[in-house]
Amino acid sequence: MATQAPQPLINPGVPLKREWGTALSALRRLLANGDDTEQVFRIMRALNGDVSQRNYRKLLSMPGGGRLAYRRLELSQRLSDRGWIDSFAPGTLGAAYRDFLDSTGYSADGLVQVSMVEGGFQGIEVEHPYAWMGRRERDIHDLWHVLTGYKADEHLGELCLVAFSYAQTGGTGWGFIAIGGALKSIRTTGRLDCVKAIWEGYRHGKRAGWLHAEDYEQLLEEPLDAARARLGIAEPKRYRVAQARLAEAGIGAL
Repeated sequence: MATQAPQPLINPGVPLKREWGTALSALRRLLANGDDTEQVFRIMRALNGDVSQRNYRKLLSMPGGGRLAYRRLELSQRLSDRGWIDSFAPGTLGAAYRDFLDSTGYSADGLVQVSMVEGGFQGIEVEHPYAWMGRRERDIHDLWHVLTGYKADEHLGELCLVAFSYAQTGGTGWGFIAIGGALKSIRTTGRLDCVKAIWEGYRHGKRAGWLHAEDYEQLLEEPLDAARARLGIAEPKRYRVAQARLAEAGIGAL
């Protein structure tokens, strides 16, 4: 059996060129199978260019952001500490995240493994501040599911969070997936409920505080409702409506 050639080392300090052909091919696969998470990371690598660089520089300008950057906490490792996760009091974001892990079977380490797909995430164990920022964006994805109320184990919830993430990060890849998913939802349902829910996700992301600047060790200890109020994360009303309409129509996948 022929061995696969190792991927070339990439300097995180040099923005990647956008690869629209790669992104389109990955989007087609993702829309054909919404559970093929590996394609998300291929799209991110193809289109997000200098997003980690820009967001890292923004982090340094935020109150407390310099401290977070200086510490360089690897959230995937922290979120894999089950003893720590089990320590959170009821009603906190940490407790809600614990429930999320138990109900979905997802894990922080599992997300890391999916991100290692060939041609996908390029920040694995690279000692560079921009690579660390990329890992941070990856590792807080499921925490954003809990904060926003968008379910991770359904296609609509993922699309709404993708739109929210585009508003928060400015990553073209997120917007590309959101648009593709919104258009497919029209073909699948013949209605605009899902499009309205996805657009709501984007608007909520624009209006909310910048979540990259949060100290997630502290945030996980905060009461969930209080954290949402402080960060300006609104209730996803159109998302709930679209969920109900999908259930009524017996549509389980977009």
